[in-house]
Amino acid sequence: MLAAQRRDLLLERLRTDGRIIAKDLAAELGISEDSIRRDLRDLAAAGLCQRVYGGALPVSPAIADYAARRDVQMSGKQRVAAAAAALVEPDSTAILDGGTTALAVAHALPLDLRATVVTHSPTVASALADHRDVEVYLIGGRLFKHSMVTCGAAAMEAVRGLRLHADLFLLGVTGVHPEAGLTTGDADEAAMKRALAHQAADTYVLASSEKIGTASRFTVLPLSEVAGVVTDANADNPTVRALEVPVVHAP
Repeated sequence: MLAAQRRDLLLERLRTDGRIIAKDLAAELGISEDSIRRDLRDLAAAGLCQRVYGGALPVSPAIADYAARRDVQMSGKQRVAAAAAALVEPDSTAILDGGTTALAVAHALPLDLRATVVTHSPTVASALADHRDVEVYLIGGRLFKHSMVTCGAAAMEAVRGLRLHADLFLLGVTGVHPEAGLTTGDADEAAMKRALAHQAADTYVLASSEKIGTASRFTVLPLSEVAGVVTDANADNPTVRALEVPVVHAP
């Protein structure tokens, strides 16, 4: 089998099986495991898969920049946002992550809601300007333009300075996988998300269907550390069933 044919097969297996185990596929094809790993390195360099220990997982489409993500799975994001907004109770304190799904959550919050929202996203903060009874705290720091959020040392210091004890954190990620956990594409952004999660009693993941079963480079949290996943993916989706955490299904 030619290298190009192997790569096509690898992409097809990622699409149908949701993962590749290099050792098993090498045995099936009767070739060396090194050949499979070399192919996976090439695919990863082209942005077509995410390498993990022992093989590869589908790469998340949510690692595109902010402008590109605005048009990805908009109906799914809006459904997830509506379900997540219902988790924000009156008179509670909620931390709202950045990203296009979090922005949709901000728009889905009732205009008469009385609550406190903490965010490191200027776009999310500005979306709450018309919510008269929502007190908004915007965390400052270096603006990461890829996702339109603040992160880095100054932002982490600002989080610590708030001495915050929130009821809820609505966490945005680019990948949700039962083995890889919750992932995103930038190390500083992953660290910021972890810091925010540690300030909340409960963390729920915003996971529109294109993120389910995919992975990115940097781990945010293991699934065991979140209260649930909010998704529009079908309840019978094999990856959803394998998550082993409560799932809030967006109608």
